[in-house]
Amino acid sequence: MTQLEKVLYTARAHTTGGRDGASRSDDGKLDVKLTPPAMGGAGTNPEQLFAAGYSACFIGAMKAVAGKMKITLPADLAIDAEVDLGPIPGAYGIAARLNVSLPGMDRAAAQGLVDAAHQVCPYSNATRGNIDVQINLV
Repeated sequence: MTQLEKVLYTARAHTTGGRDGASRSDDGKLDVKLTPPAMGGAGTNPEQLFAAGYSACFIGAMKAVAGKMKITLPADLAIDAEVDLGPIPGAYGIAARLNVSLPGMDRAAAQGLVDAAHQVCPYSNATRGNIDVQINLV
């Protein structure tokens, strides 16, 4: 297990009701109603929150790597994240795909940037070897 050298930030959330409940951050900036996937309710679900978190974090990793590599990122870079939920032997699991769009970038340079970002992104490091993650340059 990898240990943090130093804690830079701690996120805190209070959740009630599980997949059919609510979650609120301690600073009030996140306040969401939760609804199980495919149930048609008004709330979001943990898989959507994970997709948003992973994709935002990965863009941050790309920006950090691009700065070190002296690469200018396109202003309209984007990630379409997909998180699957399904059964695994005796439990449930998830899989993730990040479809990374870097319009106008040389494909080889873009792939190198994506590969480097995948090595430094905290979400990538947390999931590596635990779930199926695909990073696709689109």
